[in-house]
Amino acid sequence: MRKIILMGLAVVLLAGCATPHPVRNITAEPVVGPAGRAVSLEEVGKAILRAGGTLGWQMKQMEPGYILGTLKLRSHVAVVDIRYTNKNYNITYKDSTNLDYDGKHIHNNYNGWISNLDRAIKTQLANL
Repeated sequence: MRKIILMGLAVVLLAGCATPHPVRNITAEPVVGPAGRAVSLEEVGKAILRAGGTLGWQMKQMEPGYILGTLKLRSHVAVVDIRYTNKNYNITYKDSTNLDYDGKHIHNNYNGWISNLDRAIKTQLANL
């Protein structure tokens, strides 16, 4: 009986991990430099490029104020638009492969990757 309960619990936990979650976008996140000092558009872009690189994202500067970020892990791919000014930045879902995106929901791992990228950007900005 105990074995059946444990197996059932494992199935429920695994199903919870695979349950799609609403896509997380970062919107109008303030750019905060060290000691609150103002930073340039170029500094923000470099901080975002470094942040993504530290986490394995392929970051491509498309134009001033716009970076395309791609993360490839095994058979999974996440692509985001990162638009920024010297005042704030946005990380927005663009595309994905093997993440069960249905137009509104996506595999929860995606949201974790976006949260990690957001934290890394904040760290890089604080260390300018």
